[in-house]
Amino acid sequence: MKKIILFIVFLTFQQTIFAQKNQYADFIKTWNFIKYYHPDLAGRNTDADSLFLVNVEKVNPKGSFNEVIKLLMQNLDTNFSSEPITENKKDVLAVNQNFDWFRKNKKISPENKNLLNNIYKYRFDYGLLPEGKSVNDEKKYEFPKEDNLPLKYRLLTMAKIQGIVDYLFPHKYLMDKNFDSYFNILLDEAVKATTRKDFEVVLAKAVSQFQDSHALNFYTQLNYRDEILFNVSYYAPFDFQIVDNHLLVTNLIFPEICHQAHIKIGDKITEINGKSITQIIKEKSKFVPVSNHQKLLYVLSTYEDNLIWPDKLPTKKLTVQSNSGKFSTEIPFINAADKTQVSIIINYINNKNRKKNNHRLTNKDIAYFRIDQTLDFMNNVDDDKLDAKMDSILEDASHKKAIVFDMREYPDWGGFVFYYVYKYFSPVENYFHKYYEPDLKNLGTYYLRDLKYNYPEIKDKTMHPYSGKVFILVNPDTRSASEWYSMSLQKIFPKSMTIGQQTSGADGDLVKINLPGAYVLQFTGNVIFYPDNTQTQQTGIRVNEFIKYTDQDILDGRDLEFEKVLNSIK
Repeated sequence: MKKIILFIVFLTFQQTIFAQKNQYADFIKTWNFIKYYHPDLAGRNTDADSLFLVNVEKVNPKGSFNEVIKLLMQNLDTNFSSEPITENKKDVLAVNQNFDWFRKNKKISPENKNLLNNIYKYRFDYGLLPEGKSVNDEKKYEFPKEDNLPLKYRLLTMAKIQGIVDYLFPHKYLMDKNFDSYFNILLDEAVKATTRKDFEVVLAKAVSQFQDSHALNFYTQLNYRDEILFNVSYYAPFDFQIVDNHLLVTNLIFPEICHQAHIKIGDKITEINGKSITQIIKEKSKFVPVSNHQKLLYVLSTYEDNLIWPDKLPTKKLTVQSNSGKFSTEIPFINAADKTQVSIIINYINNKNRKKNNHRLTNKDIAYFRIDQTLDFMNNVDDDKLDAKMDSILEDASHKKAIVFDMREYPDWGGFVFYYVYKYFSPVENYFHKYYEPDLKNLGTYYLRDLKYNYPEIKDKTMHPYSGKVFILVNPDTRSASEWYSMSLQKIFPKSMTIGQQTSGADGDLVKINLPGAYVLQFTGNVIFYPDNTQTQQTGIRVNEFIKYTDQDILDGRDLEFEKVLNSIK
């Protein structure tokens, strides 16, 4: 009998928590709608965060959706004197905006549906904000790193994330269609989180749902990232790269340690402490926000980020496939507190980066431009002589058999492609993209930006046709501005060949939003399509020829893109 009573008490408690979670979800959905549309809150006459924090503790687990609306609206104006906003924009992306959550909700009274509809009808025009103010402005709330956020601030954080998705993230339509349901599960986990680590697990899961490489650095802000995601305490005594379903050992940083474990260059690690590489990658994808799978593999392959390892154990048991067969071995990892050994790792990484920075295609018949090394053209050049210097460089390139734009890094100078390459080689019209920016009169929708911003205005512009071959080299590190300028190059040189791997899939401007706990959530803030509406977010830019590296190609240090170019001009 006692067991039955305890079970009934437990069931009642669970039902109460579930009911309150639903009420929190209703509260958050309503608060965000009011926050972004109601003139009092959106116009900054009433502080949205204060409205949330004062009322979220009053949420009644047994209350109705109508009571939530009443609670939030009790001190806000419901008689709007301004004229309703009218729209005259022609090309609008409105797929994200969906108010079915209240318009088709039978639990909401007709009066409250009318109230919410009126808030939207008489919504705030963010173009009226004072200079220096932005729709992206959010307060900062700092807490000791080891302390969990109080419940109301955990809920405020979750509310802001959902608000970003619903009103500020232009690629909501590409997210998992069940995001709202998954968010409610995460909301429940946030309520139950008893430690800062527990809450950071929830945050990492939520941000990963953006599937946006611009949000990648969020995990670096987690105070408990070592326990949640990666092993900052121990580093592998060898370097590696993920290829398909294994880690390919590419270098022995500590040869003696590797030899004792029978690890050699070229070995394929298929399991780590009993987990397959495929399983580990899948688990990491739940916490690492990237736009596509290729970008995920690229990030997980970066030695210094140390993300691939599934635990913090100082010794790993590895399943290895070598030329002599399959075997298991245990190998100690390098303790990050050991300064002598860490210095060896730092020297290795520095030498590796130095080789990468010096990696160039050198051939007398090829003009080669690395997108991260164009600032060098400006060295010791007076401003009034820069145009002549750049014209000279590009004129020289125009006499070569081929021009190569290596876009496998982030640009160090936007003016190189956008202004100077366009100025010398392009016709006046360079309509290479469709750029949709947030509609400040109707937040949550995006409209096509004026085409005049597609290229700079240059008085008396001339064009220098180029008859040689043009190659654009890309990979998962071709990200954001690199993708943007690559698209421009594709239009300037219509017969160019874009070769390499899938790009990062995060084209467009970066937006930053403060979250409680001193976190900053970054994400792609606008929408970039090709002129024919081909998607670039998540998919990356167009690639004419995908190049796949074999294990042996990687071990041999080959650059297959370079080889492709050289073979084409023989």
